[in-house]
Amino acid sequence: MDERADPEDTYDPGEAESEDRSVNVTDGRLFLPMLILSAPIILSYSLDVVYYLVDLYWIGYLGTDAVAAMSYSWPVIFLVISLGFGITTAGTVLIAQSKGAGRTELSDHYAGQTFTFVTLLSLAFAVIGYTLAPTLLDLIGATPGTDPHTLAVQYTRISFLGLTPVFWFFVFDSLSRGWGDTRTPLYLMVLSVGVNMVIDPFFIHGFIDNPLLVWLGQPTLAESLAAMTGFEGWGVPGAAVATVLSRTIAGGIGLYLLYTGSIGISIGVGDLFPRRETVAKIADIGVPTSFEMGLRSSGIAVLTAIIAIEGDAAVAAYGIAEYLAMLVFLPALGLARGTETVVGQNLGAQQVARARRAVYLASGVVLIVLTAVVGLAYPFAESIVSTFLAGGESANAAEEVIRLGAAYVWIVGPAYAVYGVFQVFLGAFRGSGHTRLALVFNGAEMWLFRIPLSVILLVWFDMGVIGVWYAFAVSYLLATVVTISWFLRDTWTVPVVERSTD
Repeated sequence: MDERADPEDTYDPGEAESEDRSVNVTDGRLFLPMLILSAPIILSYSLDVVYYLVDLYWIGYLGTDAVAAMSYSWPVIFLVISLGFGITTAGTVLIAQSKGAGRTELSDHYAGQTFTFVTLLSLAFAVIGYTLAPTLLDLIGATPGTDPHTLAVQYTRISFLGLTPVFWFFVFDSLSRGWGDTRTPLYLMVLSVGVNMVIDPFFIHGFIDNPLLVWLGQPTLAESLAAMTGFEGWGVPGAAVATVLSRTIAGGIGLYLLYTGSIGISIGVGDLFPRRETVAKIADIGVPTSFEMGLRSSGIAVLTAIIAIEGDAAVAAYGIAEYLAMLVFLPALGLARGTETVVGQNLGAQQVARARRAVYLASGVVLIVLTAVVGLAYPFAESIVSTFLAGGESANAAEEVIRLGAAYVWIVGPAYAVYGVFQVFLGAFRGSGHTRLALVFNGAEMWLFRIPLSVILLVWFDMGVIGVWYAFAVSYLLATVVTISWFLRDTWTVPVVERSTD
């Protein structure tokens, strides 16, 4: 038994002076505060995707092999990141419901315990991921000894070396979001992405024929810097170094803000020592979400292996299409994350009807916004995909990647509006603390619908990768219908943090 005092007994409201930047979503109007809460999340997620779009753009100058390497690497990296990110969801839920229930004295304790748990996980994942990177890439479909495989191993291993500070930012982001402050993580993301955008082209290409300096009309400067340094860049691994460095800056600052209480949460040294009861609660809420994201990311890895049957061009097209899809899909993800906070705080305040209304409002906004965004992108699919193949050495290979990537936009794009609604309802389940429901329905979408349909259409019906695109669209529709049907049963409305009797 842990002999340390309970955080409820030792909490002193005067311990820390902090600026509370949270949005009130439990009283008064709902729609506008929910949008105000969600908008920074959407922008932050947009910037998060910019990391990889910037990498992809500058790597595109190295050719289709380099782009394929990124497409092989990302499922492996996302698999490990998603496991840790899932645990941070517990921090969001516990802090949101504690605040809504009037038990804000527990927030610091839950924040410290979440930080410690996730840090230990990140260290373990870094060692495992670095060691197993070649094997994992083999399983995805990268052929050992080829340039895409070699480059993918280098990129993946460097990413794992910088995993811990990346997880620190995820912890900061999740805890702040549960408290209702989504602006501060956005500011840190702006800083981090800005650093990455500046250093990325130089870490990848060096100064010799640097495409950024050429694009800026400074070829003479490029020649001078090249003559002075002789730096030729690190290629694909350079993109990983730039991303890790810029994310470390955000993670370090976020950690400092948590310790100083600058956002309303203040972690003390005593909050960092693991307590069995609290860790068990974090695991109970976070592990299902971790498994959920793990199932999804491992499913993406399996899909990459399936698509690899059609060759590296198909994999490169899939990688580009997924990056673009993430960018289009950000309003849904942002509103889903905002819904977690709104549902969590309102269930903590015993306002079930208000929590339910938030889900319906968010779903309507997602449906309208994604329909409009996909409609605008539809006519320009080929041009958008071709942007990421500026320097491929094989015109035929580039043409095939563009054809397949554009087909993804045309076939899967219309189903993204429905899939966005699906994500909002999953956010409601997570915000209520019933993360097992989100695990079941998200897992079913990937493993019960999407993967089997992809194999059937690609192999049995010999439709190639185009059949996989149709499998995506059908699985989104089926999963959304099943999830909404369960939501209407109202089994998700019981909170996991009891309301204060004071």
